[in-house]
Amino acid sequence: MENFIVSARKYRPQNFSTVVGQAHITTTLKNAIRNSQLAHAFLFCGPRGVGKTTCARILAKTINCENLQPDGEACNECHSCKSFNEGSSFNIHELDAASNNSVDDIRTLVEQVRFAPQAGKYKIYIIDEVHMLSSSAFNAFLKTLEEPPSYAIFILATTEKHKILPTILSRCQIFDFKRITIQDTVDHLKEICEKEQIQADADALHLVAQKTDGCMRDSLSTLDKIVSFTSGHLTYQNTLEHLNILDYDYFFKIMDTVLQQDIANALLIFDEILQKGFEGDNFLNGWAEFLRNLLLSKDDKALHLVEVSGNLKERYKQLSGQLSPAYLITALHLLNETEINYRLARNTRLHVEMALIKLCFLQQAVTLVSDDSTGEVSKKKLVADGTPAQKLRAPGAQPVTARTLTDKPATTASIAATQPEAARLTVETPEVKPAPAAIPTPAPAATAPVPPPVAAPAPSIAPAAPVPATTATPPVSTPVQAPKPAAAGGGKLTGLAAMKEALAAKQQDHNVVQAIPLTSGALHVYWEEFIDKFRQANKMTVVSNLQLAVLKLLDTAEIGIVSRNIVQFRFMEEEKLEISEFFKQKFNNPAIILTLQLDESQQAQDIGPAPLSSREQFQQMADKYPLVKELKDRLNMELDF
Repeated sequence: MENFIVSARKYRPQNFSTVVGQAHITTTLKNAIRNSQLAHAFLFCGPRGVGKTTCARILAKTINCENLQPDGEACNECHSCKSFNEGSSFNIHELDAASNNSVDDIRTLVEQVRFAPQAGKYKIYIIDEVHMLSSSAFNAFLKTLEEPPSYAIFILATTEKHKILPTILSRCQIFDFKRITIQDTVDHLKEICEKEQIQADADALHLVAQKTDGCMRDSLSTLDKIVSFTSGHLTYQNTLEHLNILDYDYFFKIMDTVLQQDIANALLIFDEILQKGFEGDNFLNGWAEFLRNLLLSKDDKALHLVEVSGNLKERYKQLSGQLSPAYLITALHLLNETEINYRLARNTRLHVEMALIKLCFLQQAVTLVSDDSTGEVSKKKLVADGTPAQKLRAPGAQPVTARTLTDKPATTASIAATQPEAARLTVETPEVKPAPAAIPTPAPAATAPVPPPVAAPAPSIAPAAPVPATTATPPVSTPVQAPKPAAAGGGKLTGLAAMKEALAAKQQDHNVVQAIPLTSGALHVYWEEFIDKFRQANKMTVVSNLQLAVLKLLDTAEIGIVSRNIVQFRFMEEEKLEISEFFKQKFNNPAIILTLQLDESQQAQDIGPAPLSSREQFQQMADKYPLVKELKDRLNMELDF
């Protein structure tokens, strides 16, 4: 039976024109050969399987070609080219640095460099995987690499450029090889399939190119395996089965169920995916890429970044028209967070299913947020002279529905509960600040009657809208907001003092209502939660120090932490601020005091007995073994310590 040659060797490029995806390097090398501007040392670096060693061999053959072509290619007909193709050239030496990485190997190579070539112009030395050389070997190679003979050229190849010494890098011309694009890989695979008379679908070749991630050698090896698996007929389905890739149809189906908020069918499709042997993280990764392609498909300028076949691009484009960019970006963020926390979840299936359920209702949430994105609220305000409705908005406030403001009595506390802290201050501050020059003194309640449903919310909401100094507000009954009499020192100072007093009283009332009482049980539960943060971050030294500490309740608002030794006490001093803030937040009580204590009795037990000096150690040894002392006396030795 005829010996089979794998495609990666059979179709290995023999000249620069057949190298795939590295035109920026092959053009530079051909121009350098034509113009006789060859460097004495080259460094080819880049990912695996992109043509580094192949280009090094083509360059070595082309340099010694006796009939160089006008385009800078080798003729493949002269004695030098034929001897190279047959593997019998004496002017080209290839060294594998992975297995010959010692100083002796480099010294042998340096000895060979001293001899001039018997035939041809140059002696070329190709050192593959040069990053595997030891530091001593690199240093032994430096002088020869810097000043080689005129007939010696070195070509170094590596996949890990960062491991090479800077002194080596500075002596070479560096060429960075890039990953081969999916389209270039597909075109090359099509040519090979035509030559080998293999029937292959374009979608199947796209899958092979995507799976190998820019590595041509892996693409050709994968093609050989699938050809053997399918007997020379590659289809989309059998390629999916062989490469164990999740079909895009599953993602389109799940996307349809998500848009319809059909949770049951979404979970059933996910169960079918699990039954086929795919893990949850594979599903999350594939769906994130699917959503990324949908986002790119919304803009024709970015459509070329979607590296799929033509018919799939059309499906992506049609589906992307039904989705907003806000939804896709939010969904990508949700999937990213789910994928990050996937390995920490105990029930991974439930973890992914929760993400599916959230995505089912994400469209509705994004729509609501976009509708209320201005944060403005329209409210009909009934006043004495029939002033029309106006839009009220507190700076930095979250959107509040009109129902919240009109259907129930709106007090200062109820509005503040629906707004952030910044918005609360904005709304409440004008409540006690008088402005006698711009706003007239409110009339008695009898002069301007107001319907009861509107009279209550008016004091809390009206100050939120800025009132120009030149516009007078119609008289409204505001018995709650009646300004206090001005003190003798001036109305401005009285207003500031009243504002501070009101804020302090409100903060005090809030603290009293929201504070959680200190108990021993709650204290130890929160302490374990604080320690668990460092345990999840794998900071076991911090965990051990915190676990050794003993917590005590010293007072109704004072917590004591007892340390066993001075080292742990100093550690607690460094972490005191973080611990104190943690307990204040958990108990919602900013008045909590944290006290550190040192248990000296435990400290003495931890330290143990004091170490013996060298002289004391010798005395103990002499007491235990008298012959040692006798030997010292007979030899007339003295203790020199």
